[in-house]
Amino acid sequence: MRIIVQVAPNTRLALRGIRERLGENAVILSSRRVPEGVEVTAGADLSEASVPEMAPAAAAVTLPPVSAAAPAPILPAVPVIAPAVAAPAPPAAPLALRAAPAGAGDAVGQELKSLRCMLETQLAQLAWSDLTRRLPVHAELLRELTEIGLARDLAERIAEQLPEGSDLAHARRFAFTALAQYLPVTGERWAEGGGCLAFVGATGVGKTTSLAKIAVRWALRQGARELALVAADSTRIGAQDEVRALGQLLGAAVYVPERFAELPALLTQLSDFRLVLIDTPGASLRDPKFSARLAVLSSCASQLESVLVLSANTQAAALDEVLRRFEPAHPACALLTKLDEAASLGGSLSALIRAQLPLSYVSDGQRVPEDLRPARTLDLVSRAVALARENSASADEDLLRRRFGKVSHVGT
Repeated sequence: MRIIVQVAPNTRLALRGIRERLGENAVILSSRRVPEGVEVTAGADLSEASVPEMAPAAAAVTLPPVSAAAPAPILPAVPVIAPAVAAPAPPAAPLALRAAPAGAGDAVGQELKSLRCMLETQLAQLAWSDLTRRLPVHAELLRELTEIGLARDLAERIAEQLPEGSDLAHARRFAFTALAQYLPVTGERWAEGGGCLAFVGATGVGKTTSLAKIAVRWALRQGARELALVAADSTRIGAQDEVRALGQLLGAAVYVPERFAELPALLTQLSDFRLVLIDTPGASLRDPKFSARLAVLSSCASQLESVLVLSANTQAAALDEVLRRFEPAHPACALLTKLDEAASLGGSLSALIRAQLPLSYVSDGQRVPEDLRPARTLDLVSRAVALARENSASADEDLLRRRFGKVSHVGT
């Protein structure tokens, strides 16, 4: 790609010069009035072959002449095509531009996309530079929220609500308090009243370990007489044996349904237990049995609460997909595991906030039951900030321009 600037006394001569320098595939980007006449910016991919001429009957698009009394208008970004020999344009008439033949459409389309991307990048750079000049505190806050891994839309929302005249220290306190308020939590909701909980989630996120931690916490406080464990994961080798061993250790009742579809009928037999914990198969989102299992959970939604177990070391986009795919199970809350393995927490917090799914517990290790705590919002936000500092997270200028180049209206 080569981009040139052509200056001439008028538009016709400028376009003629562009065609001579770049050939027939030149694309007009912009024009403006200058003391010398008119300045036209154009570009072309010199590796492309020249565009063949259209037949004389092709429709033409005529560019308006440049007015001496006003700035020149932005010219259409279409290929510059030489006039047909059979019907030359009069010397004094504006230059006629005609559509490229169908065979060149793909190349022209790709060229225009490339040019549009370049222009959008330049505009984003200008907008971000303007924001950092006008509102340096807002810009620095957006940088720090990006460094903790927060999603762009949430960072923008917080920055837009920042009170006028805030210094950076106040802006940080405001942002972290707002972030904590956006994240719903449940508290230790099953510690006293119990319930019927099905731990659901993708493969390997720690469902069985989380079930064991909650079971041991209950047994230490309430005893195991009113605790029942359901080993419904017949997919992973050894999963049911783990639940049986846990039940034997605690002295709790253990039930093993032969098929997952038997779960609704089994639950009717467990109504006398105050706390029922159900281990479900780890779900691959592409597993053909995934939808059937969700349908079973949905059918007994009135008898149980689904707890969606999420791993904090999962990418934000993958968390968004998990949350979306498990919606048919109507999860009542989430449990966030593997905080000790996560390099950033902003993506996990962003996904939960967008889904407005309350967070019940967080887990940051394998110890049972020590490494399980009720979720507290300010603790999570503080940990997200600490992780960013420990890992020396940084957001370069190019990333910030691309993310926030369109928010230059903040504070205006």
